[in-house]
Amino acid sequence: MNKINFRIQRQDNLNEIFVEDMAGPGNGRHHYQVFKKGASDTVASPLLDIQFQCGARNEEGSISGVLDQDLLEIVRNRLQCFQKGEYATRENACALTHIEEALMWMAKRSNDRAERGVLGTMQK
Repeated sequence: MNKINFRIQRQDNLNEIFVEDMAGPGNGRHHYQVFKKGASDTVASPLLDIQFQCGARNEEGSISGVLDQDLLEIVRNRLQCFQKGEYATRENACALTHIEEALMWMAKRSNDRAERGVLGTMQK
């Protein structure tokens, strides 16, 4: 596992993220772990272990896992909750807008693949 170097959020990080540096289908990485900062050098358990879908969902030998959209939906819900409470901010509203836009584009890609009959396969 290799540590991800944060490029955008650089200060006061609470956690460290590690990725299994083995490329899978489409050159994607499919296994990540999140540790409390400084705990990854010990025998500490990860705060989060993420297994992404690896391979086409309808093909034998694929590894079932979460999708990018699943994680974005979780963050979307969390920000929506904050926006209904005392921690509502302009920055959260902007982040929420862009997360929803990302979800829209990802849905468009899936819908286009479904219309072409290649959703769930390795075909382009």
